[in-house]
Amino acid sequence: MIRTDGPWFKDEANRRLLLRGVNLSGSTKVPCTPNGATHLRENFFDHRTVSFVGRPFPLAEADEHLSRLRRWGFNFLRFLVTWEAIEHAGPGSYDEAYLDYVVQVIRKAAQHGFDVFIDPHQDVWSRFTGGDGAPGWTLEAVGFDLTRLHETGTAFVHAMTAGEYPRMIWPTNYHKLAAATMFTLFFAGNDFAPNTLVDGVPVQEFLQGHYIHAIQQLAIRLKDEPNVIGYDSLNEPHRGFAGLHNLNSIHPPFDFGPSPTPLQSFALGDGISQTVGVYEQGITGRRQVERRKLNSAGVRAWLPGRECIWRAHGVWDVDVNGQPYLLKPDYFTHVDGRKVDFPHDYFRPFANRYARAIRMVHPNAVLFLEGTLGDELPVWGPNDAENIVNATHWYDDITLFLKDYRSWFSVDVESRRLVVGAGSVNKMHARQLGQIKEVSRTRLGDVPTLIGEFGTPMDMKRKRAYRTGDFSAQTQALDDSYRALEANLLNSTLWNYTPDNNNTHGDLWNEEDLSIFSRDQQKDPNDPDSGGRALPAAVRPYARKTSGDLLRMSFDLKKRVFEMAFRHDPQVSAPTEVFVPRLHYPNGCQVVVSDGEYSLDLDAQVLLYQPSAERGEHTLRLTPLG
Repeated sequence: MIRTDGPWFKDEANRRLLLRGVNLSGSTKVPCTPNGATHLRENFFDHRTVSFVGRPFPLAEADEHLSRLRRWGFNFLRFLVTWEAIEHAGPGSYDEAYLDYVVQVIRKAAQHGFDVFIDPHQDVWSRFTGGDGAPGWTLEAVGFDLTRLHETGTAFVHAMTAGEYPRMIWPTNYHKLAAATMFTLFFAGNDFAPNTLVDGVPVQEFLQGHYIHAIQQLAIRLKDEPNVIGYDSLNEPHRGFAGLHNLNSIHPPFDFGPSPTPLQSFALGDGISQTVGVYEQGITGRRQVERRKLNSAGVRAWLPGRECIWRAHGVWDVDVNGQPYLLKPDYFTHVDGRKVDFPHDYFRPFANRYARAIRMVHPNAVLFLEGTLGDELPVWGPNDAENIVNATHWYDDITLFLKDYRSWFSVDVESRRLVVGAGSVNKMHARQLGQIKEVSRTRLGDVPTLIGEFGTPMDMKRKRAYRTGDFSAQTQALDDSYRALEANLLNSTLWNYTPDNNNTHGDLWNEEDLSIFSRDQQKDPNDPDSGGRALPAAVRPYARKTSGDLLRMSFDLKKRVFEMAFRHDPQVSAPTEVFVPRLHYPNGCQVVVSDGEYSLDLDAQVLLYQPSAERGEHTLRLTPLG
């Protein structure tokens, strides 16, 4: 059983664990029946009758995929579920068949040696606001008309898009009316929308309560599964409008494509057409490329008879000419004279409430904490939930958003300065990840850090690799990320493994394509490695279990040289365990240790090292033979 102890994960033998896992899976965001791939419009709005049974894969395929991942050295899964998958039919109506299915998959994972944490996934609130996560009825409950959100410009929805879906446009929904409103209501509705009730219940309580109870239903079923160690709080949450100081300006970092200001979003939702800036994202930032009129038909995003929540609360109105103007420009920045501190005022209470609810049924569950996008995690104190992990995400943003990779060039997202030279880029990535680890120490009480998501797009340069078979750029990009993780000795779950990925629509969600496996690359179904993408970077040696504090670890992909150093804990008698992939050492490897004894089983891809008691620090080095 995995437990946390200070900055480490530990096993029953008190060995320090390095959790190296994957997110399973990218297509779990969308229904299985009917096919909910985001490019499909048919049945899109029939949201109460869907089924997610079969996500991430049919049970008949479980052994194939899980054995492949285990062969590749992974020992941990960030297992995606969505609120919609559990409670799509309506408030309080849970999909028992789906919950039973999840239990079966988790048990399959245990048979293959995987520990798991559950990720209640969302992106920009819901499928109907251009992402995934929440059921459609959450939007209807507060007055939104799902069928009008894309048309009004208050959301950008793949299924409603005519023509090619713009590259990585989906995050811009965080700042559009529909998603921003829902996050504001979910986290801070009591302060900013006190007059909004759903069936007599304050909207914040209605939304938070149903979300927490839905995940609690899953926890009830998983509490006795020994390989389930915990639960993520909520994937990549957002503050919505809360704390936003200028409602007349667009806000970074997701300010590309058609970008209405908050006031313009309010107006668009109320059927008032607006001319907005359209921006293009480049390496050095954004630039306006045109002005575009949105919602020229004057359609409302609100259901008949429902008023805009923010107009009803006196945030804005229209003048005699029918043009929108602000009544309370600072409405979202102060509450009762107090400046809004979103992480402290809203995210922290939510995370504690969520932890209490989960631990009512699963007492020893670890809370994997994700802060809101763009914000630091709140300072965690003695009255906050214990047994937590910093599960912040990190990406090489330039590579992710531009779907292009240059080892020698990047941009520091904090300073917006150009970074030139491969060494400088690598140092920047390592520094960024080191800062995340430092937050675990200084703000959360010296807890473990697990990078919940990182990865690289496989469809770089307009899917060139699918035509040529050359994934060298993807391999180098992913290797850069892993080296930065290893420099900081970080646990991680790679985004992602999608069993039904294909070259046409990637992970089946908003044209993202980051899976390290695809059927379209699978030339030989009898070869478990066939279908793998960027495998030389993804499948790499690492110290899986260390009989003391891990001090250093690195892998040189070009030379296939692995090195590690650790300080032995005299209370630990179990050996250090290293994953040694046949992929890199098909002819075996030379093992050099500082002292002690080792045994190498190449068939099992495992090296066991028992250091002597004479030395304090121990080293191990692997080099390829042949």
